Amino acid sequence: MHRDITMQIRDVSSLEEDVFPALAAQQRVAGVVFDGFFIDIGVPESYLNAQTAIPARLKKPAVFLDRDGVLNFDDGHVGSVDRFRWMPGAFEAVRRLNKEGYYVFVITNQAGVAHGLYQEQDVRELHRWMSQELRARGAQLDDVRYCPFHPAGKVLSYRKSSDWRKPAPGMLLDLIACWPVNVERSFVIGDKDIDIEAAQRAGLVGYKFGGGDLVSFVDGLLCR
Repeated sequence: MHRDITMQIRDVSSLEEDVFPALAAQQRVAGVVFDGFFIDIGVPESYLNAQTAIPARLKKPAVFLDRDGVLNFDDGHVGSVDRFRWMPGAFEAVRRLNKEGYYVFVITNQAGVAHGLYQEQDVRELHRWMSQELRARGAQLDDVRYCPFHPAGKVLSYRKSSDWRKPAPGMLLDLIACWPVNVERSFVIGDKDIDIEAAQRAGLVGYKFGGGDLVSFVDGLLCR
C-alpha cells in the first residue's frame, strides 16, 4: 500500500470493510491470483505456527565447493589475484547451481597464511575479488569459510590445530549452523581425499573432482 492510504484509516476501521471499498471506488486497487505459499499471521495461533513454518520454507540445499583445485587451478598456496586461474566452466557451474536453487559456499584450507606466504587480509581480498568476478557474470557465492591455521606453521599465531582445517568438518558445520541448509539434499565438491572426509564427518555426501570442465561435472551431479 502507498503511504497516503494510511490517511483513510480512522481510529476504528476495517481494511476489508472500510478502506478497500473506498480505494476500489477510486480504482486504486489491483489484484493478482497467487497460488504459492501463504500464511496469515493475524491471530496468535497462526503467528506461532509461522515461527516454524517460515524457516522451514527458507531451507535450501547447498553445494560446498573447495576452492583450489575446484573453482581455480591449484598452483600451490594461491594468495593473490595475479596467481589465480579460474577452472574452465567455473562461472557457468556456479551460475547453474544458483539457478537450480542451491546455496553456493566455498570452504578452503589456507595454510599459506600460517606458513607466512601471504596474510589473512590477502585471503579476504582475493575472495572479495572472486565474488565480484562471479557477480559480473551472473553468478553468486553465498558465503565463504577459510582456515588459516596449520600445526606446523611458521607464523606462531597461526601455528595450531583447528577443527576448521579439513579433513575436520568445522567450516561445513559452521555454515550449516549459520544458514537454513537442507542437509539431506546438500553435497560437497572437492579435489582431495580430505574434502571427502570432511564431508562425511559433517554428514554430507562428497564428490571428488578430477579437474577439467567444472560445469560438466556439476551437470552430471545434478542429473543424479
